[in-house]
Amino acid sequence: MVFSSSVFLLLFLPIVFMANYIMKNNFSNILLLIASLFFYAWGEPVLVLLMIFTIITNWLLGRIMIKQVGRYRKIMLALAVVLDLSILGYYKYAGFFISILNSVMNNDVIQDPGIKLPIGISFFTFQAISYVIDVYRGDVEESPKLINMALYISFFPQLIAGPIVKYKEINKQLENREITFDGITLGFKRFIYGLGKKVLISNVMGLCVDTIYSFDTDIINSKAAWIAALAYTFQIYYDFSGYSDMAIGLGKMFGFIIPENFNYPYLSKSISEFWRRWHISLGTWFKEYLYIPLGGNRKGTVRTYMNLGIVFLLTGLWHGAAFTYILWGLYHGAFQVIERLGLEKILKKNKVIASCYCLVIVNFGWVFFRAESVLEAIRYLLRMLMPWKYITGISVLRYMDNKTICVGICAILGVGVLKKVPQNIKDRWNNSIVEAIYCTCVLTLCIASIASNTYNPFIYFQF
Repeated sequence: MVFSSSVFLLLFLPIVFMANYIMKNNFSNILLLIASLFFYAWGEPVLVLLMIFTIITNWLLGRIMIKQVGRYRKIMLALAVVLDLSILGYYKYAGFFISILNSVMNNDVIQDPGIKLPIGISFFTFQAISYVIDVYRGDVEESPKLINMALYISFFPQLIAGPIVKYKEINKQLENREITFDGITLGFKRFIYGLGKKVLISNVMGLCVDTIYSFDTDIINSKAAWIAALAYTFQIYYDFSGYSDMAIGLGKMFGFIIPENFNYPYLSKSISEFWRRWHISLGTWFKEYLYIPLGGNRKGTVRTYMNLGIVFLLTGLWHGAAFTYILWGLYHGAFQVIERLGLEKILKKNKVIASCYCLVIVNFGWVFFRAESVLEAIRYLLRMLMPWKYITGISVLRYMDNKTICVGICAILGVGVLKKVPQNIKDRWNNSIVEAIYCTCVLTLCIASIASNTYNPFIYFQF
């Protein structure tokens, strides 16, 4: 089930929200757990058992861990982490590594098992790992109640596409939270903004991108390649940040505070800054549970660069089992190193150049992220970098219309331009009648679009 579906908007959400609102706090966690498992089982009726297994095993190992001392605690931690990563590795990467082996051997040494990827497995696996590590470190007490642990892992607003929430960020809310009128109002408004990002902007940009990529590369000219890259830059931002907005809004409606996941990343003036603003929950997860344990920047320059390389290699691999994702991760890691070597000091001297640099680098990087293969990515990049060689090709009218252009203009305004609006205008807008009318119009347009069965993918569901 996805947020931008009529089943969720018109049935699931109203029923669960009203039931939770009238229910006593003592039973709220049970209701939300049942709803969350149903939400996941709607799309994964069998693989929901895998998530339940992950929940139970990590909870049990956490309980056992606190009763151990010395190396036995480490053994319990290692067992939990290895188990979690093994499950993730099997479902997400087994087919990928088997294909590499068969390619190297030039023979089908191992038959492709055709393993179905569980939706959101990377997200709930990382949450489970953070739980056992934090319990081991003593950063948080283990969950005495299985229901609380189960709700933490399976809570439907952020279950299948984040943000990645650490148990220590939400454990107290699982025990005691308050649903207020202001929280419901702010949450519903945030949800509508996120839904509008997804349905009214991302979907339109995505249709343009998919149309261009559906053509044979040989007839793609420079203009089409650039439009595809720019449109995808907007599509992925509005898709993922829109989902995060919806998750945060839903959390508020149920009394939870879910951490922010985006902070106008396309306003960044370096790749390092970009990763402090983009997918914040993933960046902080890798920093806290991998980069710092590896030594961070405390063990010399060379070791720092190696640690950055490892982190971004795994960041790319986390997003998908393909060489395009791996190259995308290494690409970002390489620019992190280049900036540390001195480029960042140069960029700080001119904000305009720094902003342009960051947008171009990020934009080129998304080509690897979107392409079906490394070869296809290279072909698109060649067309972008050498426009004089690729002039003729498909007509703009075959993949772009007036609606796409209008939505593209709105997309540009929404990535940070409107942030510069004077504070007094923002204050007048917030909670005003005009904003209420705007939100009503956005919600109506979204429901109408969804009801018409228009193009409606979710990029981050595949991760």
